[in-house]
Amino acid sequence: MLLRIGIAGAGVLGRLLAWQLSHAGHAVEVFDPAAGPEPRGDGLGPAGFTAAGMLSPLAELDAAGPEVALLGLRSVPLWAEVAQRLAALEGAGDAARYFRQRGSLMLAHGPDLGAAQRVLARLSTAPAGLPEPRRLTRPALLDLEPALLPGLHAWFLDGEGQVMPQAMLPALVAHARDVRWHWGRSVASTAPGTITLDDGAAHGFDLVFDVRGLGARPQVAALRGVRGEVIWLHAPGVPLSRPLRLLHARHRVYIVPRPDERIVIGASEIESEDRSPVSLRSAVELMAAAHSVLPALAEARILHMETNLRPALPDNAPRLDIEPGRVAINGLFRHGWLLAPALIEQALQHTTLSS
Repeated sequence: MLLRIGIAGAGVLGRLLAWQLSHAGHAVEVFDPAAGPEPRGDGLGPAGFTAAGMLSPLAELDAAGPEVALLGLRSVPLWAEVAQRLAALEGAGDAARYFRQRGSLMLAHGPDLGAAQRVLARLSTAPAGLPEPRRLTRPALLDLEPALLPGLHAWFLDGEGQVMPQAMLPALVAHARDVRWHWGRSVASTAPGTITLDDGAAHGFDLVFDVRGLGARPQVAALRGVRGEVIWLHAPGVPLSRPLRLLHARHRVYIVPRPDERIVIGASEIESEDRSPVSLRSAVELMAAAHSVLPALAEARILHMETNLRPALPDNAPRLDIEPGRVAINGLFRHGWLLAPALIEQALQHTTLSS
């Protein structure tokens, strides 16, 4: 049965929902306060544009529960399928501009081996189906990533990957089928079958999806924003094939390759809803950590720095609420790209919709 579907929010969840449901033949409308689908770079747009797009279900066990890891494990092949379908729609056949799956590396300096072993102990509790970290010899590490500092401790996480947010998010809008995008329209509240805008206008649908993130406040009063900061570098001549995660006693740092010789370094995790520019301390810590494992970054150029807020609930776990006429997904915290397709799959199964 084909339905009229309203979606509140055009972040990762909203765009992926619109793309999937429109290609399934449903009539879809999306409402979002942003002026348009493009990235803003000022910390006020979708957090998905700021995120690195890492798909690391096993590595995230360091800071999340097994349910997040299992959802993430399911999301990896789902993103691969989305990338292949988008590439086919473009007629180019190059899914790598949207998605890459080359595994990831966890790294530690010698003095931080104890901290790394504590992380590995937490990862050893992984549910069945998740790969185990594989310790690499020094020659094997340099064979994978020759630009890395010699002497690092390293573990390879097979099957992990990354989405390219700057390409994926606009493509989901561009290739959605006959979707009505209502940009510049803020949603005040959602109810079964109804989306009400901040000007009081109510729009009726057969089914409503509320995926507004922090925009769902005050309707979801427990939501909070968690500040994240990232740095974009232009690093010509610095080969990097897969995401790196530096294991350190005080902070988590990742280094993620991007097309066109760009590298993203992130991400701070600060209990604050401050959207001001990146702080000096965060910038120094992130760049020093990245340089400590990739010395060739010394001559990289800083392109820009971004901040944004991750939507989180008190337990930092995602929430999927389903009632007749309305589905709400929120609280994806630092796992938006990792969890989005798997949570959508669950939601569609429970509402008898299919992609």
